[in-house]
Amino acid sequence: MNILIINGPNINMLGIREKDIYGGKTYKDMCDLLYKSAKEMGICLVIVQNNIEGEIINYIQGAYGKYDGIIINPGAYTHYSIAIYDALKAIDIPAVEVHISNIQAREEFRKKSVTAGACIGQICGFGIYGYIMAMLALKNILE
Repeated sequence: MNILIINGPNINMLGIREKDIYGGKTYKDMCDLLYKSAKEMGICLVIVQNNIEGEIINYIQGAYGKYDGIIINPGAYTHYSIAIYDALKAIDIPAVEVHISNIQAREEFRKKSVTAGACIGQICGFGIYGYIMAMLALKNILE
């Protein structure tokens, strides 16, 4: 089973930005944990990150025919990117949206996700472990 994790803007700044919200683990720490967890689950995992909306769309489109599932943290694009929503809808791959923080407990503008409607589910508020939960969900759905 092949899963692609796509991380959007500023996720690469984990461990540096707003530690009270996103925790102290670095992006590398998170990736190491996710690769280890994926291996234990028998998942072939690829993780990418980009701050540019068009590049995120390229990752989504490039997943077609290569990956069985997508886990996406669109970052701030969550709240307004119809283009990412459309890209997720265009491919026939189940996607799970993940957020490290609980977007429902934050600023009003963060409570709305336009991209979640293109996903089979959303996981938020469990820190970086939300990604592991998303892998388990996709594994369960795909098997």
